[in-house]
Amino acid sequence: MLITNHVLSGAAIGAASGRPAAALPLGIASHFALDALPHWGRWRSREHFLRVAVADGLTGLGAMAAVYALTARERRAAVLAGMVGAALPDLDKPSELFFGRSPYPAAVDAFHGRIQDEAPGRFYSHEMVGGLLFATAFAVAAGRRTRRKRA
Repeated sequence: MLITNHVLSGAAIGAASGRPAAALPLGIASHFALDALPHWGRWRSREHFLRVAVADGLTGLGAMAAVYALTARERRAAVLAGMVGAALPDLDKPSELFFGRSPYPAAVDAFHGRIQDEAPGRFYSHEMVGGLLFATAFAVAAGRRTRRKRA
């Protein structure tokens, strides 16, 4: 699953929970749940993976900044915690690239690798649709929490 989709799902979790202490572990759990679903992957080469990963990483950071800026001040901590939690398990990729090793125990990396259901040809049908659904879920959850507070 693209990191941008993990970030957007974490934003929805944070907006719905409203509590950073709940959003962080729920974001982490959502990462593994989403990685077990069918998604785009199986890269032709390391270079292909890096091209996608860099573009997706920058898009994910941009999404985090935009979501944070658009979130009501009283909900920002929970939304940020959900996004961080949802992205955290994929820190193994840049860590391996820059430092030559994963920050996680081998058992965590093995589990994370085993649950992947990746295949080429799923970008539009899975990743784009997923991103749209997660962004919509965030907008609904954030809007509902803000309307409740005003009422």
